[in-house]
Amino acid sequence: MRAREIIMKIVFLLCACVSIVAVAAICIFMFINGFPAMKEIGFGNFLLGTEWRPGQNLFGIFPMIIGSIYVTAGAIIFGVPIGILCAVFLSHYCPKGLYSLLKPAVDLLAGIPSIVYGFFGLVLIVPAMQRLFPDTGGKGILTASILLGIMILPTIIEVTESSLRAVPEAYYEGSLALGATKERTIFRSVMVAAKSGVTSGVILGVGRAIGETMAVIMVAGNQAMLPESILSGVRTLTANIVIEMSYAADLHREALIATAVVLFVFILIINLCFSLIKRRNG
Repeated sequence: MRAREIIMKIVFLLCACVSIVAVAAICIFMFINGFPAMKEIGFGNFLLGTEWRPGQNLFGIFPMIIGSIYVTAGAIIFGVPIGILCAVFLSHYCPKGLYSLLKPAVDLLAGIPSIVYGFFGLVLIVPAMQRLFPDTGGKGILTASILLGIMILPTIIEVTESSLRAVPEAYYEGSLALGATKERTIFRSVMVAAKSGVTSGVILGVGRAIGETMAVIMVAGNQAMLPESILSGVRTLTANIVIEMSYAADLHREALIATAVVLFVFILIINLCFSLIKRRNG
């Protein structure tokens, strides 16, 4: 029995090492190939430049940074409140018969490929935007934000519901016994106790939103310029990499890898901010 435990510990350690080595290899590859391009282009010109014209050696990714921020923020505005409220409904209000229908539907949403979401946005959301705003083409920040808000729903719902159900029943019953209403009990007692899990769900949702590519390409418009409004077309960092990597070479290719480095740092900053919020509220 002792030997079996030692073997399993070694197996677990090897699995952990493989994961760490994989992450480290990705980081080393990106930084080794990305920083020389930033240095050659100029950090200021690369990060704050507003023109992306590889044919003229102009590699300013500021419009893509702004586009990623706008689209991700829009997805958070649309997706996070709906996802959290849906999780509250499933965990505390939903009848068992209805739950048996809604829960598989949420699970199905999580398994739908992003390209299918893209077709959904292209066929339904884009025409709706064209009817609402006739002077636009229907593709832009608002359209991409709505679509990404839908895409992050299952992640937020799943994690938030699990966190709410993990809160001891004594919290809920004790609050009701003290005279609080059901709604006040859920949002002032149960939700507070589950805030760590809820925050984790939001982080995962934001990570998917900022890293999504195919669906965004199909509905965002993909103009490599600063947007003038939420109806303007926009190109995100991920879309820029996917659109041009197939034919990029030399400095152009290295600039795209440097774009991936910026995206990686961007995600690290977001996770760090959420971690600080969790620690402060904890």
